[in-house]
Amino acid sequence: MIDNFLDPILSLAYPRACRACGGAVESLSFGPACGTCWNSTRVFNGRESCCSKCGQLIPTGKFDLSSRCSGCVEDFYDRAAAAADYHLAARAAVLALKEEPFLSKRVRGLLTGRFDTAGFHAATLIIPVPLSKRRRIERGFNQAELLARALEVHTGIRSSADVLERTAHFAMHRAGMDRKAREGSVKKAFEVKKPKLVREERILLVDDVFTTGSTASACAKTLKASGAAEVNVLTLARTPHFI
Repeated sequence: MIDNFLDPILSLAYPRACRACGGAVESLSFGPACGTCWNSTRVFNGRESCCSKCGQLIPTGKFDLSSRCSGCVEDFYDRAAAAADYHLAARAAVLALKEEPFLSKRVRGLLTGRFDTAGFHAATLIIPVPLSKRRRIERGFNQAELLARALEVHTGIRSSADVLERTAHFAMHRAGMDRKAREGSVKKAFEVKKPKLVREERILLVDDVFTTGSTASACAKTLKASGAAEVNVLTLARTPHFI
């Protein structure tokens, strides 16, 4: 109740510009984007017609759990789901999360809400996609760990950030890479530090953005090689170029 009372006052005292459209953010709970941009951002609820493995939208015009695309056939994860389209408010939230280790109420609710509709309740361990040591030092934190901890609080499922390690640092920004380049950049880039902790576990791999799926696939391959029974993927957003 106190938060509901103080929120509009704080928003007036410390106005912020929406990182998507430049307008005013009406509530601190919205995070870096305004209500209009949030309302204009596509949020996934699990009823979309999409590939049952990678979540790529399939324009069939109807909901179909058996739909499959050809792009993820060789990927090693079992299933992937995203909370929103990487556009407008969700894009602003992802970019802000790379700069400041804070999850707004809206972003937290978006992520946990998608978990509830994605059917990942059988997971026994949540693992964030790791950053390289160099990137972690540069940024000061790993945004995927914040998302994993939020899910741990929401679900009661244990999260662990010290099981999977990124052993390679790639200096070039991966945002402009095509699928082949991305696959090459993460090939043999991950290592399981504690194999006993993943053996027979049903793992939920968590990250901020799903683009081509190459990172998720590389992580899943490494985890399964160490005995993981299943690896599903949940991300805050998914790039529209691949859906």
